[in-house]
Amino acid sequence: MKNSILFILPIALLLYSCGNSQTKTPVNNQDLAETNIAKSQSELIFEHTKVFPDNTQLAFAFIENGKVKFYGVEKRNDTIFTVQNQQNAFEIGSITKVFTSTLLADFVLENKVELEDPINPFYDVEFKNGQEITFKTLANHTSGLPRMPSNLDFDISNLDPFSSYDVDQLEYYLSNEMDLSFDEDGTYEYSNVGAGLLGHTLSKIGKQPLNQLFQERIFLKYNMPNSTIGSENVSVFLVQGQSPEGKPVQNWNLASLSGAGDLISTVEDLSEFALAQFENDNKTLALTRTVTHTMSETSSIGLGWHMRKGPSGENWIWHNGGTGGYTSCMVMDTDNKNGVIILSNVSALGDPMIHIDELCFELMGAL
Repeated sequence: MKNSILFILPIALLLYSCGNSQTKTPVNNQDLAETNIAKSQSELIFEHTKVFPDNTQLAFAFIENGKVKFYGVEKRNDTIFTVQNQQNAFEIGSITKVFTSTLLADFVLENKVELEDPINPFYDVEFKNGQEITFKTLANHTSGLPRMPSNLDFDISNLDPFSSYDVDQLEYYLSNEMDLSFDEDGTYEYSNVGAGLLGHTLSKIGKQPLNQLFQERIFLKYNMPNSTIGSENVSVFLVQGQSPEGKPVQNWNLASLSGAGDLISTVEDLSEFALAQFENDNKTLALTRTVTHTMSETSSIGLGWHMRKGPSGENWIWHNGGTGGYTSCMVMDTDNKNGVIILSNVSALGDPMIHIDELCFELMGAL
């Protein structure tokens, strides 16, 4: 588990069946009268949510034919209740990587950088053995960088395991410990340090903190007023993150690796970003969805977004995320303007978190 979390589980590549689970126990107080979700969707939600501890919240956005509806549940006293939580904030973990790559696409279209450019000139330190890393390989996980930097002691017992990993430590890693493992053709190897490095580099180029770049270039543009970095900046209700046992946990601060998973958002905000993906004339978002590396006949990656063929051959883009107190998943079919977004305070440090990915892909398949 130590190296498998944060912030994506590749098993989600395989999860897209949409079998209709039947409710086996009447411990379910979801109220469908005030919502438009189907009973089959409610049953899927119940089957996957009943395993979570009390005080677990899940917030949903269902997008069908470009129309959005929201739904939410909370488990209390071993009962699942319907709640309105579309404006409640959650850590979104690695879905942040999509926003970091969107910022990169913006810079590319403004001719600030090119995808094939190395990031090396933007640093005063020399990278170990003169190894070069390009913007594109950071955004599509083909740089050869590992999941975590070797000088980060990632300990899941630490309440905030990244908070002390500052710029000095990142640059020490680049100049003294970095060891790229790619072959000549490039190989997909999911990397949190790579995405964090991309965000840090873009912040240097933009001469602004990453959160400010997100605010000015993405959140304002796509009507996402309740998205931010840092729990102290959240202006709406922030759902308490939980441990796998359901105990309150501290919010994470990724420090110099912020671009890998530091964002806090709501399903309402993320639905606005999802709807923007359906706009044909948005060149920045289209660039992030352009395939830059192929892993298999059904799986590829653009800039940030992972892509796969859905059960009927449709093209899905997706990303998921997880931190010590939260798990998230976001899947879209841009051709048919469908999508499912789930934010939760289910810890990524426990095995039950896989239910969030499973539920998201099953709900998507059922649309």
